[in-house]
Amino acid sequence: MPWNPDTYNQFKNIRYQPFFDLAEKITPEDLKKAIDIGCGTGEQTKILSDKFPDAQFLGIDSSAEMLQKSLEFKNENLSFKQETIEELYKSDEKWDLVFSNAALQWSDNHQKLFPKLLSLLSENGQFAVQMPVQNENVLNQILIQLASEEPFKTQLNGFNRISPVLSLDQYAKMMFDSGLKDLNISVKVYPIVAKDTEELFQFISGSALIPYLERLKEHEQERFTTEYKKRIADKFEKFPAIYAFKRMLMYGRK
Repeated sequence: MPWNPDTYNQFKNIRYQPFFDLAEKITPEDLKKAIDIGCGTGEQTKILSDKFPDAQFLGIDSSAEMLQKSLEFKNENLSFKQETIEELYKSDEKWDLVFSNAALQWSDNHQKLFPKLLSLLSENGQFAVQMPVQNENVLNQILIQLASEEPFKTQLNGFNRISPVLSLDQYAKMMFDSGLKDLNISVKVYPIVAKDTEELFQFISGSALIPYLERLKEHEQERFTTEYKKRIADKFEKFPAIYAFKRMLMYGRK
């Protein structure tokens, strides 16, 4: 089941505020060459390239469906490439900005991943990353619990995606050990006020729910989503309801 840009962008305003908060931490000083890892549709990369017009930006993403949308944003200062994190491991290319917004939570083994990404920074390079703290977010907790129960555990062949996101302390140490200064690391709540269960379901259906549904047959998907919506309704009890969605924002400079 490929990523659906239209479903993902239903909550564009909610998903974009952390991006703007992260982008505000970046300075134009010595910024000539930048990479956006997990750029999706490329719209945010375009915003960054407009904010820092003297820099060359490259956006990479593993999803061909998402990158198809990026074609309208390409220009002389902005290009896009289909590439995975695993392919990036092989690179020794240096960047003045390594940026990633709401993407690295999909990559495993952050103890290996983050030192590699930090090693790609040039002298005076900037590192700016934002990720949802999925294991602390209620919709993710409900999803993980549901997938661990029968009959879904068998239907999913035991698959359950526990978020690889580490603690704030662990990221701070990795950034410090890589020589970064001016560290600015925080967890911030971006509240979603939902009018009903369906709105909360639609929010997560464009992201964390995808790898579960793609492993289920059509009739299994229907039963899974029905039970998931029921548990969301039971958890939030009454609507409108607030969903305190937590995200981690990290910034540092060499």
